[in-house]
Amino acid sequence: MGTAVTLIVLLLIIIAAVAYFARSQAARRQRELDDAKADARRLVERLGGQVLNLTGTDTASQQALADAAERYNAAGSQIEQARTAEQAKLVKETALEGLYYVRAARTAMGIDPGPKLPEELERERAGKVTEHRTVDVEGHSYEASPDPGSNTPYYYPGGRVAGRPVPQGWYSEPWWKPALVAGAWGLGSMLLFSTMFSGMSGIASAQAWESGYDAGQEDAMADAGGDGGDMGGDAGGDMGGDFGGGDFGGGDFGGGFDF
Repeated sequence: MGTAVTLIVLLLIIIAAVAYFARSQAARRQRELDDAKADARRLVERLGGQVLNLTGTDTASQQALADAAERYNAAGSQIEQARTAEQAKLVKETALEGLYYVRAARTAMGIDPGPKLPEELERERAGKVTEHRTVDVEGHSYEASPDPGSNTPYYYPGGRVAGRPVPQGWYSEPWWKPALVAGAWGLGSMLLFSTMFSGMSGIASAQAWESGYDAGQEDAMADAGGDGGDMGGDAGGDMGGDFGGGDFGGGDFGGGFDF
């Protein structure tokens, strides 16, 4: 009888502990969600204030504000649907991207772009357009520029689209949007990237990006490669004589999310 009572007591203690742990975890997740939604809502409201109070004065600023309004509407819808802290963080990213478009619109209009926005690793890795270029790909002309203009009214804040970089800059058309919608690049878009940005300072090649390097790392590797022959010859000869020789080897990014 005593053994049965002891087992029942232990079972009740275990059930109570599990229930307490479950309530604690649920409360923690709710706090994280509330904090993340409050952080996201702050940026959504900031974006809304800019979108509702600014009017573009030229094609470039009007297009940038239209893109900012699109992000504002998307973020407003997403924040109501967010059920986890991770989803709320995605809302924040959407609103932040909208604020980048606002800064671009203000720059195009020649007014103060406002306070700096938080840096984002993928935008930094994608690089920036550093010179004006016009290229012909499959019979179609495309332009890219570091500055807004009548021929380059489409802005992109830089980042990763379907696993590949799109550098920050102004373009003649939003050639990255098909990949943004489909989640994959067509052969024509990959050819355009290679043609548009080949040799442009500050932008990694598509091959380097796929290997995990950004523009700065690729440049450093290219510089180091110039001395590779001397280093290889000296090291190989000396080490081969003393130790019998040896080889050394070394070591992608994907993305996208859906609500």
